[in-house]
Amino acid sequence: MTLAGVMSLGTAIPAGAEQADDIAERLEAIPGMTVLWERPSGDPGYRFFMLSYRQPVDHRRPQAGTFEQRFTLLHKDTDRPMVLHTTGYHVSELPSRSEPAQLVDGNQISVEQRFFTPSRPQPADWSTLTIWQAATDHHRLVEALKPIYSAKWVSTGASKGGMTSVYHRRFYPDDVDATVAYVAPNDVVNSEDKAYDRFFETVGSDPACRERLKEVQHEVLERREEFVQRYREYAKENGYTFANLGDADRALEATVLDVEWAFWQYSLESDCVKVPSADASTDELWEFVDATAGFSFYTDQGLEPYVPYYFQAGTQLGWPSPKFRHLKDVRRYPKIYEPRQFVPAGLRGQMRFDPRAMADIDRWVRTQGSRLMFLYGGNDPWGAEPFRLGPGTRDSLWYEVEGLNHSARLIERLPQRQREQAVSALRRWLGVADATTFQLKTVSPLDGHDELQDRRPPL
Repeated sequence: MTLAGVMSLGTAIPAGAEQADDIAERLEAIPGMTVLWERPSGDPGYRFFMLSYRQPVDHRRPQAGTFEQRFTLLHKDTDRPMVLHTTGYHVSELPSRSEPAQLVDGNQISVEQRFFTPSRPQPADWSTLTIWQAATDHHRLVEALKPIYSAKWVSTGASKGGMTSVYHRRFYPDDVDATVAYVAPNDVVNSEDKAYDRFFETVGSDPACRERLKEVQHEVLERREEFVQRYREYAKENGYTFANLGDADRALEATVLDVEWAFWQYSLESDCVKVPSADASTDELWEFVDATAGFSFYTDQGLEPYVPYYFQAGTQLGWPSPKFRHLKDVRRYPKIYEPRQFVPAGLRGQMRFDPRAMADIDRWVRTQGSRLMFLYGGNDPWGAEPFRLGPGTRDSLWYEVEGLNHSARLIERLPQRQREQAVSALRRWLGVADATTFQLKTVSPLDGHDELQDRRPPL
């Protein structure tokens, strides 16, 4: 759609915006770029756009077709730094500034990951859903926008988005000047997952809370027949189906396995009082499991938006495999916690795991990475296997905030000395003078970040 088409939909340029050299016109002039719409940003200093950029389906074979990749832009000023927010998933249609964008008073683009609808090639060649192809999407977008936004750039993202920002730096290290990655897992050796078992044996300071969570999981599977029948009725009432997993029994087991993980991912230790005892009623146990892990998630309808994640996990990213020893006597499906179980049957034959992909990323971080900042919550299970700095990593920082979870506000919640160090480094990397008047809003690492996109097991 042209700019004229956008304007015909009733979207007006805010009063006072520059007319002779309007940013929307400059964006439209980029080959392959389309301004889809402009909406209020909620901040008088910003304009908010949804755009799409034409990308090759296969960057190694540009002639093999194209697809439209969506991204949003929060535009402040072409002289300000640019934040590249790699979502790792869908892009939100709501305006939201990340911590880095707030701290440097910068512009921000948030990019939808390839294969997350509607940014999906048609027909979909799933062999092109790789970390290199996605990094090259981001590389082409940076190249297209830098003639307009010529100040320094920083990439950021949370969880899978944080991973994606690191992958982009590995393949195109000079595209941005620094990277701030929040709660980004790093599954270097997929078959070695003892770190997760150690985590669940030690997380928090209350052993009784850890034990009650395990007892709840065990009790629900002890009452399997009752819960399966209830699950079938729940699915029928809501129009849910179980083609991917096969039936409600298998979906129940997957949901119960999620309980311990999801609790620590999203809750704080103060929430331990909400964990019921094993002798609670079926209604109480159902409500707790539903509130913690969500019975809708392992239905076909719940899984469908995240099929691209599971495909990537099963081909390159890897996945956590806790042993669940406390459930050994009540489990029926030992392979249920693997990515290939959660995708349509037609995709499973295309999933071949490459153990070299994450080892290469980890090696680059430890031997060649520079101007990297990693932030983790101390009670987040995804932090059990984190990125680590190495002997060759330069001018980089690593933080863990005690007691916080996967969706914590991390720079804001760092101890004062570390917070000052982190903010100072970010501003130095981007050439921004200290500005103590910048105040962080009380938000998650990425304002408007959709926690449903970071459920267990999707990152």
